[in-house]
Amino acid sequence: GALQNCTARRSASATGFPSHALTTMTKSAALTLAVLAQLCTLNSGFLHPVRRGGLSRTVQWRLQAQQESIDVESPFQSGTPTARDNSHLPLTLDNVELVLDEMRPYLMSDGGNVAVAEIDGPIVRLELQGACGTCPSSTMTMKMGLERRLKERIPEISEVVQAVPDAPELSEAGVESVLDGVRPFLQVAGGSITLQEISGVGGLQPMIVLKMEGSSATLQSVKVEIMQRLQRNFMVAGLRIVWE
Repeated sequence: GALQNCTARRSASATGFPSHALTTMTKSAALTLAVLAQLCTLNSGFLHPVRRGGLSRTVQWRLQAQQESIDVESPFQSGTPTARDNSHLPLTLDNVELVLDEMRPYLMSDGGNVAVAEIDGPIVRLELQGACGTCPSSTMTMKMGLERRLKERIPEISEVVQAVPDAPELSEAGVESVLDGVRPFLQVAGGSITLQEISGVGGLQPMIVLKMEGSSATLQSVKVEIMQRLQRNFMVAGLRIVWE
């Protein structure tokens, strides 16, 4: 069926979104971006006071609205929607930026952003920045949020892919180099860490399997620090780090 426009009845100040980025979005795109931004926030450790213990009030409200089949209200109201809001646009850099401007407030409110790295024919390469760049949910943000909305407005786009800026290649030697930076601290605490396996390199969800032994193996904070160092170093979308 035809896409329904989100019309706003809540003010930007009530939702916590910046007033300078007011716009309109489809119900599905607004819901998707709100939930994905929440996932990025939780996974990246940027916990806002109203979000601790679960989903933020904004996300809870949106999910409830969806369940009750009522009109979802966008926090980006800019007055009465025009026919152009969901009309098809030609593939140009300006139009890609225009569509991304609709979604940037969701990302920016949680410490992230997005930039156009390149347009190569029908393929648009985007760079996720800030919290979104290292978030384990960045692949979902790219495919289910940004790509979906861009294709809705610009049908010429065949694919939206994530561009990784100047990041080292995911390899055994690269992982060992990062681990060497934490091994001296683990040894002082009577622990050790070894790389067990790397799989899925070049795929949608590559995985690093680590094993930590000794007294430090029970410290979740140590594991979180190691995971964050690996994610910051490689900047690989969808990178999973698991422990044996």
